[in-house]
Amino acid sequence: MEAPILVEVTRGPAVECRHRGEIAVVNVKGEVQRHLGDVDTPVCLRSLAKPFQALPLLATGAAQAFGFGDRELALCSGSLSGQEFHVDLVKDILKRLKLTPEALQCGAHAPLHRPTAKALAQTGEKPQAVHHTCAGKHAGMLALCLHHGWPVENYMEPDHPVQRLMLTTVAQLVGLPPKQIVVATDGCGVPTFYVPLRHIALGFARLAGAQEGSPAAKLLDAALTHPRLIAGDGRLETTLMEVLAGRVFAKTGAEGGFALAVREGGGLGLAVKIEDGGSRALGPAIIHLLKELNFLSPEAEKALAALGQPAILNQRKQQIGGLRPAFSLVAG
Repeated sequence: MEAPILVEVTRGPAVECRHRGEIAVVNVKGEVQRHLGDVDTPVCLRSLAKPFQALPLLATGAAQAFGFGDRELALCSGSLSGQEFHVDLVKDILKRLKLTPEALQCGAHAPLHRPTAKALAQTGEKPQAVHHTCAGKHAGMLALCLHHGWPVENYMEPDHPVQRLMLTTVAQLVGLPPKQIVVATDGCGVPTFYVPLRHIALGFARLAGAQEGSPAAKLLDAALTHPRLIAGDGRLETTLMEVLAGRVFAKTGAEGGFALAVREGGGLGLAVKIEDGGSRALGPAIIHLLKELNFLSPEAEKALAALGQPAILNQRKQQIGGLRPAFSLVAG
C-alpha cells in the first residue's frame, strides 16, 4: 500500500512534488488514537532513541554519582547543534568523568548551527568529536561505563554491556522483546534499532505518562526545562518546545523521523515518518498534526506559521512556491 501524502511542495499555482509518510498517535496503553498510513511500518529510530538511551543514567544511579542535573540529562537526550554552550557542557561532563574529548568515539563533523560552523572555519580549527550532534549521548554512555566498571575503549560495540543495556531499555520502553528488534549501526557508530512506528509512539507516550518522581518523569522534566539542549537555536524541536513551553517534548531522528511526548490526556506519543527522509517536510507535517489534535492556541499557531507553511524563495529572494500540509488524521 502506498503511503499517504503528508506534505505538498508547490511552485507557482501547481504541486511540483509530494512527501509521503505515516503518523501514529498512541496512548500509554498502546492504543492507537489517531493515525495515517501503516503504523506497523518499521522505522529506524536513529536519534529518536536518545531519550530512551539516557534513562539508564537515572535508573542506575550514574547521574547522581557524577552530579548530573537537568542540564546534563537534557544534553544526553538531545541531538546537538554544536553551539558553544553544547560543547562547553560536553567538555564539563567529560571532565567530571576524568576523561578527555578523545574518549568520544562518535567521529566529527561541522556544527549543525551554521553561524557556529562558519566561525569555527574562520579560525582554521577543525571540527572535533565535541561538536558532533551525538556527543551528549556518547558522553552519557561513557558515564554509564565508568559507573558500572565497564571498559570505555570499546563502548560502541554491540556486545558491550552498555550497548546491551541500551537495547534492553529501548525494548522495554517501546513494548517489544529485544529479540524482535532489528539492530543496525547509527551514523555515530553505536547500535540503533528498527521499531514499528506505533511502538515508537508508545515509547514517547510512556515518557509523557510516567509516574511523578520516576526516572522517565525526571528525564522528561529535564528535557522540557532545557529545550536548547535538545537541539539548538533555530531547530524545529527547540522552537516547538519554546513556543509550547512545558507541554511538548519534541525529538527528531534522521531520515524524516520525528516524535513528540505530550503529557495532556494522561500521556500521548506522536510519531511521524517521512517516507523519503525529506526533513523539509517535518515542519508542515508536525505543526499540522498538533493543530489537528487541538494542541495549538491561536497564539502558538501564529508563532509557528512560518514553519507550518514555509515559503520557497529563488536566488533573487522572490517567493515562488512553498510547502503545505495535505492530510487529515483517521480516528483509531
